[in-house]
Order: sequence, then C-alpha cells, then structure tokens
Amino acid sequence: MKKIVALSLCLVLVSAVLFAAGGGDAKAAPAAVKYPTKAITMICPWAAGGGTDAVLRALSAAAEKQLGVSIAVENRTGGGGAIGHAAIKNARPDGYTVGMVTFELNSLPQQGLIDFTYADYDPLIRVNADAATLTVKADAPYNSVKEFVDYAKAHPNTISIGNSAPGSVWHIGAGLLANETGIQVKHIAFEGAAPAVTALAGGHIQAVSVSLAEVKSQLDAGNVKVLGIMDTQRSKLYPNIPTFIDQGYNLTYFTWRGLALPKGVDPAIRKILEDAFTAAEKDPDFVATADRLLLNLAFQNSADFGAFLKTNFEAVTKTMEETHLLDE
Repeated sequence: MKKIVALSLCLVLVSAVLFAAGGGDAKAAPAAVKYPTKAITMICPWAAGGGTDAVLRALSAAAEKQLGVSIAVENRTGGGGAIGHAAIKNARPDGYTVGMVTFELNSLPQQGLIDFTYADYDPLIRVNADAATLTVKADAPYNSVKEFVDYAKAHPNTISIGNSAPGSVWHIGAGLLANETGIQVKHIAFEGAAPAVTALAGGHIQAVSVSLAEVKSQLDAGNVKVLGIMDTQRSKLYPNIPTFIDQGYNLTYFTWRGLALPKGVDPAIRKILEDAFTAAEKDPDFVATADRLLLNLAFQNSADFGAFLKTNFEAVTKTMEETHLLDE
C-alpha cells in the first residue's frame, strides 16, 4: 500500500513539473525559430553599378554582420524594374529571399506593366529618399527656377527635359514640374538617369529632373548647374543650392528605396530581418557609403513603410492622371 501511495505521489510531482514547464498549458511552448542557417539572396531590380545596386550592396554587407550569414545580391533587370519586382514577389516565402523595392513599384501598375502592387509584399524598412532637382547646362541663360519657368513660358514646347524612362520616377517628376508651374516642355526618355545627364552636359537636351546624386559628377566638373532641389531642406554637401520652396514654389518630390519580402514569411523571421537591417542602416560603414553616394537616408520601420507605400501609391497615381502621363 505504501508503495502505491509513493508511486502516486511521484506521478503527481512529475505532472506538476511538466505542467509548470509548459506554462500551465498541456502543449509545450514552441521552440525559437532557427534562422538564418544559410546564405540569403537579395534581389536588385536594377543593373549592377547603378545607385540602387550600390546602396543595396553596402546595406547587405552591413546586415551580414548582424545575421552571421552571407547575402548575395542578384540583379534581375528589365521592363523598367518589372522583372526584378516580380522576382521578389514570386520568391519562396521562407525568409531566404529579400529584395529592394523602388519608386517604380508604385508607377508600373498604372501603366499596365505589372499586375501586382505594393500590397503583394511584406515591407521591411525604407532605406532612403532622394529629391528631384531641376538641373540645366552650365551656360544656360537662366539661373533660378523662376527664370527657367519664365523662359519656358516664352518659348513653349522648345525645352526638352530628359528622364530615366517613360513613366519612371523622373518622368513623373518632370511632368509634375511642368504641371505645377504651367509650362509646356518636351519629355525625352533615356535608358536611365546617367545617359540623360550625359545628354544634358553635351547640350542635346536643356534640362533633367533627376536626383542630386545623379548629377553630382557633372556638377562637380562644372558642366551643369542645379537651379533648385525639390526638397524641404537644402543639401548638406551643396548648401548653396536653394530648394523650390526657397524660391516660392511649394513643390517637393523624391524617389525612394526600401526592402521587402514576398508575402507570407513567418513573422518571427520578418522580425529578425527587420532588426538586422535596421541596425545595418546605422552601421558606420554603410552611413559613410551613403554619404559618399550623396544618398539621403530616410529610415522607416516596417509599419511606417507599409503606410508610406499606400499613400505614395495614391499620390503617384493622382500625379500621373493630372499630368496626363498615362495618355502619352
């Protein structure tokens, strides 16, 4: 009898220990996710050597320190960014494929070039945001935004403004500039901002509406001049360049880049990646690279970046409709 009682007490004690270990639940607590255990693929929708590629490689190198695995950047180009963005969306949602999404994600759907939107991704972080400029040849007969606008109004449809592709961020920027100032210009498409800036420096077009980073080399060489930047504040590196607001034009416009995952990645893995890339954005080596590239870091966490994507998509759609760029 004593043996039976003793055995019963032992069973009760064992049950109590197991119950306590399970937090009062009959089911054991889930084990912590083991991630990452292998290399991560990072998809870039734009060509190697460009601004997006450069910032992504620097950010990935910084994130490797946080994650303890290598991150291989793959350039999936074509279709004005459509190919790469589709590759990110269609990747296996296991956390081992991440991608850099760019402004064009919010301008391609309206043109029927992709059949998906920002809502088909899980956003991680916004990385940077760079304002458009109005840049002209160094010897152009105008030295301010007002003088450019006055000249354009006096010579309708004679000024050609170069951009990076039809329906691209800088095409929309040029359209917004023309719409807001009431001028009539010709929009000239190039295969990226770099050839547009080269054409400007060579005198083949009269202006470009690309970022300060993309005109920096020609600006430093004295081949072009920047009449204004579409930002709320002046550049730290070029404080003498006034904003449009400084010159009486309430006009701001910028491109952006961020990181996103295909829809459906485990929330625990998403959190690991968000934390790693948030730390990478603050990494001194990455910050130094961004400064060298003249990139304006504009971090947003996943929640804020998701909200931004929605409002930006709505604003871009409205601008494209109002400037009639969808009709061109």
